[in-house]
Amino acid sequence: MARIAVIGAGTGAMAAAARLAVAGHRVTVYERTQTYGGALGTVERDGFRFDTGPGLLHLPAVWRDLFLKTGREPLEKCVDLAPVSPASRHVFADGTDVRLPDASRAGIVSALESALGAGAGERWGEFLGRARDAWDRSRRPLLEEPLWSDWRVLERDPYPAPRRRAFLRTRQASTVAEVGAWELADPRLATLFEGYALAYGLDPRHAPAGAALLPYMEQTFGTWYVAGGMRELARAVYERCLARRVTFAFGAEVTSVVEKDGRAAGVELADGTVVEADHVVVSGSATAAAQLAGRDLWQDGDVRPQDDGLALPGRFSVLLALRGAPGEGVAHRTVVHSPDTAAEAAAVFGGRPAERPTVTVLRPCDPRTVPDEAHEAVTVTATVPGHGADRPGGVDWTDAALRERYAKVLLDAAGAAFGPSAEIRERLLWQEVLTPAETGSLTAPALAGPGGRWLHPANTTRLPGLHLVGGHAHPGGGPAHSGMSGALVAGLIVEGPGFRGSQ
Repeated sequence: MARIAVIGAGTGAMAAAARLAVAGHRVTVYERTQTYGGALGTVERDGFRFDTGPGLLHLPAVWRDLFLKTGREPLEKCVDLAPVSPASRHVFADGTDVRLPDASRAGIVSALESALGAGAGERWGEFLGRARDAWDRSRRPLLEEPLWSDWRVLERDPYPAPRRRAFLRTRQASTVAEVGAWELADPRLATLFEGYALAYGLDPRHAPAGAALLPYMEQTFGTWYVAGGMRELARAVYERCLARRVTFAFGAEVTSVVEKDGRAAGVELADGTVVEADHVVVSGSATAAAQLAGRDLWQDGDVRPQDDGLALPGRFSVLLALRGAPGEGVAHRTVVHSPDTAAEAAAVFGGRPAERPTVTVLRPCDPRTVPDEAHEAVTVTATVPGHGADRPGGVDWTDAALRERYAKVLLDAAGAAFGPSAEIRERLLWQEVLTPAETGSLTAPALAGPGGRWLHPANTTRLPGLHLVGGHAHPGGGPAHSGMSGALVAGLIVEGPGFRGSQ
């Protein structure tokens, strides 16, 4: 039985903890705050409940596997999980309005063909076919296996972009924006793809064409909602950890990783307590992990942290408590697209909020999130520059005037999801604003591509016994990918460096 110290109680960390405990190890989780869940937080006020992070779940199979491997109760016995139908509604700048069905390629093609015109659905269907090829080529090394030491084999983008002759030469799309312009052709289809990239904190002008995996995963495996909000998933994972006898220490800030004989040997807490451990697992920023270790955890040739010195993009959210029931036919998720995603990306990744951002409106129509049926809880979000005016690409999101002004920008755009532009303000009881200053940065899923710029550091480090888990480590951000990182870390500790992932 090994002693495992886990720093942080995010979902990826808890996923690793539960799996390690089932394997017979003694696991203690140290969390500096007073609660668990990491990005899956919640705001509760006057009977309203809002997610403060992701509001929808993709690839639920990751969490089904965790619950299957760590106990007798399956995931659906622990949370109320249901597919979202339609998966999304999209409103484009020219007024085009289309609802995309859940997990139905044929249905999506048909919907786009009807709304956007002849040929649009067919082009999107062909694009999804190429995205499927990219998925088949990269699924294991990007998601299901530890990051290879020879990770440079992932510098090749798996997306099979068609070759086209133009101006006496052959050209091939290599970025999200180029796929939109050269393959999808219709500006609205291009905007649809670019919107996926932006939502994950990726710059569509530079993100590799392999980001086609993102719409492919959603439109193939479906979009799911956890009744009561995503915080309920975090609660279920926490309770599974407790059932497997994982110990939690809340309000316990770890100030350093103890090193002995050239390996991680424990942690030191803010009160000076030193706790011995055979392995240490760090959740959160990879750069912060290096600071805790007091040394560089990577060498030349390793994939290094993406957050090193940069303010990564985050979410600006407006939580709306509304009087009145939502009515019939309300889409759970509506995306109101920017008229110019290139300008939006230039702003966000240039360190300034976009004047006309892509806005996502979540209207879950869930009785668990409202005081009664005569009210509605709505979340409006947009991708924005990260927090920190002193960091490249950052903004001071503690500026009250900026927060107020930008909340108005989002609400003006969100009107397209409601109908009359005045509807939101007429129904508004109160609103609350959250920015990257409160909710942190977005971390995108790992993607293959030139230079390995869209990969994340490996789950193992140059300090033996020290492992990284969560969105800042392989295979990247988002609830599903964090769960995958937990499985990989547990496998590496239990089976050793020869672990090659689930079969």
